[in-house]
Amino acid sequence: MAATTSALARPARRSRFNRKLIDNVLAYVGLAFFVLIAVFPVFWMLMTSIKADRDLVDPQLVPFWFQRPLTLDHYVYLFTATKFTTWLGNTLLISTSVVVITLTVCIPAAYALARMRFFAAEHLGIGMFLSYVVPPTILFLPLAQVLASHGLFNSRLGLIVVYPTFTIPFCLWLLAGFFRTVPLEIEEAALVDGCTRLQAVFRIVIPLSMAGILTVAIFAFTLAMQEFVYAATFVSSSPEKPVTLGVVTDLIRGDVYFWGSLMAGALVAGIPVAILYNFFLDYFVEGITGGALK
Repeated sequence: MAATTSALARPARRSRFNRKLIDNVLAYVGLAFFVLIAVFPVFWMLMTSIKADRDLVDPQLVPFWFQRPLTLDHYVYLFTATKFTTWLGNTLLISTSVVVITLTVCIPAAYALARMRFFAAEHLGIGMFLSYVVPPTILFLPLAQVLASHGLFNSRLGLIVVYPTFTIPFCLWLLAGFFRTVPLEIEEAALVDGCTRLQAVFRIVIPLSMAGILTVAIFAFTLAMQEFVYAATFVSSSPEKPVTLGVVTDLIRGDVYFWGSLMAGALVAGIPVAILYNFFLDYFVEGITGGALK
């Protein structure tokens, strides 16, 4: 009897094993597809940036491979014949300043939307978020008048003033949702223990909301770093350009594209963002899922 039961159980175990194996294979196949989509642009930029110029324009050559020796001439040209280091420094300065301004505005405003009870508070938050979806092509004309009247045209300071207009609305909505996840009872306990409202915010709410704050900072930094429309509208002097504008305007001359140096510039400019996401990925995912769903 026992032998018969064991014999019947073996096919069932084998069937479960086969189903699990098939599920794992399908999962890895699907994952490989998305990894390929994510990695392919980086691979293409890297290959283009180290290929010789003749390989880039040779129609007989397979584009995924190379025939002549690899070279770093495109990187040398980028760093010696252009103001790439200046553009990159401008971008980091502008993006960092935008993050500071965004956090300075969003933290108290998001706390007020999350905790304070006043007329049309929820509608006000939704209205602020909807301003984020207004296309930049509609706003750059009035913003240009504001910058021109204050003497901020053609300067990094002008971009620092303009960029928070599209980082603050979304970050405010996201951070307000994350503040709502902090239990109100913890804050009330701090008030009972003698903390003022401001002390409770700095000692309780902000530390517990650090994932959301880091998410807002990463989002604002990335958005400011990749912006192009406002930069192309408000800045024309090469020493004041961010990297997104400088690389395009100086490495595309008429119908001549310096593809190797263009890809090298895109790859180098993407390294700070990649490092930032790598270090704070867990906080970013937690902040997005925690704030956006509340």
